[in-house]
Order: sequence, then C-alpha cells, then structure tokens
Amino acid sequence: MVNPGDLIRINLNNGLNDATNFHTHGLHVSPIGISDNVLRVMDPGTDNLVEIQIPPTISPGTYWYHAHMHGDTEAQVFSGLVGALVVTGLTELLPEDLRSAPEHLFALRDLQLEEGGNAIQTKDIDSGAPTTRTVNGLVNPVLTAQPGETQLLRLANMSADIWYKLKMEGASFNVIGEDSNPVGTVWSKDTLLLPPGKRYDVLMRWDEPGSFKLVTLPYQTGPEGDSYPLRTLATIKVEGDPVPAKALPTSLAPTPDLENAEIAQHREVVFSEKESESKFFINGKEFEMGTVAYYPKLGTTEEWTIKNVTNEEHPFHIHVNDFQVMSVNGVAIPPLSLQDVVRLPAKGTVVIRLAFTDYVGKFVFHCHILAHEDHGMMAVVDVTENGGPPPAGSEESTTSMSKSMPGM
Repeated sequence: MVNPGDLIRINLNNGLNDATNFHTHGLHVSPIGISDNVLRVMDPGTDNLVEIQIPPTISPGTYWYHAHMHGDTEAQVFSGLVGALVVTGLTELLPEDLRSAPEHLFALRDLQLEEGGNAIQTKDIDSGAPTTRTVNGLVNPVLTAQPGETQLLRLANMSADIWYKLKMEGASFNVIGEDSNPVGTVWSKDTLLLPPGKRYDVLMRWDEPGSFKLVTLPYQTGPEGDSYPLRTLATIKVEGDPVPAKALPTSLAPTPDLENAEIAQHREVVFSEKESESKFFINGKEFEMGTVAYYPKLGTTEEWTIKNVTNEEHPFHIHVNDFQVMSVNGVAIPPLSLQDVVRLPAKGTVVIRLAFTDYVGKFVFHCHILAHEDHGMMAVVDVTENGGPPPAGSEESTTSMSKSMPGM
C-alpha cells in the first residue's frame, strides 16, 4: 500500500536463472531509467535499484505489479512474480458513513500442476487446460458479513492468461473504480468480465443471511479462443445481527470525457495472429527490440482505432497513460471512467482516445494474454517533446532498449 506522492524504492535481487524486470501495472509514472521501465533487462545474479516516484495526483485504487520480461513474461507471472498494489485515497471519496467499510482484496490467479502434482507448470502452459482458480492463493476462501453491511471488494485479475466472468450470489457489483480510476457514475451489474490485468473496486451488500458463492461463469473467448467452465472462487457467509443499510454513492470523481478533445493523430492498430504457429502480430509485425511503432507528442490527445481481425478476444493494454473507450463495434460508449485494459471482441473494432501527459519516453502496448505478448503481440511507443524521434544522446533515447531480450 502506497500514498499519492510516495517514492517506491526497491532493490531487486534477481535470484532466477533467467533475466527479469519489474512493472507496476496501471501507474501513471515515468517509463524510463530505473523507474517503471519494462524495456530494462535485469540479468541473473544482479542487484537492481528501482525508484518509482508516484505523483501526488495519482488516481487512488487497486493496481498490481509483475515481471514483464518479454519472452518469459507468461512463465514468470504464472510462477508467482506478481503482487497487489493499493494506492490510498479511494475510501476518502466515499460518503462519510461508508469510509470505514470492511475491505477485502480478491487477487484472482490460477495454477496448473506438472504431472505428479509436485510443482507448478511453468513451461508449455496451455491457457485452455484445466486449472485451479485461487483467491489470494487460497481455494474457495470464506469471508463473513452481516446482513445489510456494505463491504469494499478490490477485484484484480492477476492471472497470466485466463479470463473471469464474475457473479456474486445474493448481491450486485456496484462499481466505484475501474482500473484504478474512480468512476464519474457508479454503476451496478450482476456480472463483471475481467480479462487478464483488469481490476474493479466494488461495493457489495447482502441484505439477507445465508451462504453465498462468488463464481466465475462459463465463458468462451471466441471460436478460436479458450473455453472456461463454471468455478466457485469464494464463499461469503452472511450472519449475525443485521445492520441498517447505508445509501450507496452515485459518483466518486468528475466524469472523464475526451469527446471534444483536439485530436493530434488518428492511428489504426491491427491485432492479428497465426496461432497454429504461435505467432501474434500488431500491424502485421511481431515485437522487435529497437523498433518504435509511434511517436506521440507530449501534451496531445490521439484517437486509436483498434481492429481485432482474429477469431478470439484479446485484452488491449497500454502502459503509463489510461484511455477512454469511445465505441465498440460502432456503438458509442458513455464516459464512466478511464481504463487501462479493454476487451477487443473477436473480429471487432474498439475506438479509444488517450492523452499523453507528464512523461516522455518509451513504453509498450500489448495483448495482456501474456502468451500472446511473449510471442509478438506487443509494440513500443515513444512519447517525445516534438512528436518525432528524440534527439540522439537524450535520456529518453539512451535508457531503454539497450539489450536484447530472451526469445528475440
């Protein structure tokens, strides 16, 4: 847990046999140097200083961190190189009588065991194979609540590849934050879809006593995607003396709206694949170290039309700057909050707008099914002062992409 304005300082000792690095998913921070630089290579047996300055204006909510070593990202995340990161301040936006509501983190992950059941599978991972779903490392943990009591649940899909379609028996999800962005309008749903990397902060209230299950419903990610069965994730026992129900908030923050923003660039981004060959592409190209796809100009807003020409869904994610979803398959989306992960429907099109603010430097956008990212579905943007390649010898041109990555 960190506060707005804090400095995160980590000495990362890489005791692995492979290179790694460190990424804070969702934080609006610098991507260069020893900050949140996923193009940095931390070799085996080395000590690596990481310093991430969190701005005082950071959005409060649920973030997470994980290894982001291209070529090994799926295996390292699947093996456990992940953790939750909460930026304080969300509860202060709630009505005063809800600020002390009980909080629970739901870190959603899965594991597959090697034959014999003595070790976690870390190679040749099949995202469609039978898997054990866990919450905070536990199978079907039990929580308690009183009838009428409101609780804050921090839901985070910290899995490498799999999706969750959540449903809570006896209650609805009242969303107060999406991808660590407090919402302009609180919205309620009976189910929530969490692609890999997605987070929701929600208020829950069970009005009647009983035993209620949090489940992930059957879900298929497309004709050529994965198919997931029904699984129970956790149990909530509602018991004890009832308490008076408290009114839920209707808004936590100003509603973002880039509808009338001046657009500096319109870009088309195409996700494609040859899954039979385990090759995945952005704009027809596999990720290549040293290649920059776009040079956005600092302080401008761009509109990206993202086309998924495959027969399976992909979760689009970009580092550093969150975005507003403008439309999905031609249908306008009302502005509720910014986000950093959005589902790309199979054979579908999503239009987003994103403002490049505060930070120059190279960072990436990619599919957050990490097997796809490892096999090429990632690209680099380089935000510069002039909207073109940075001057030779500048910090932003020399602190990233200095070494080859595994699998390249």
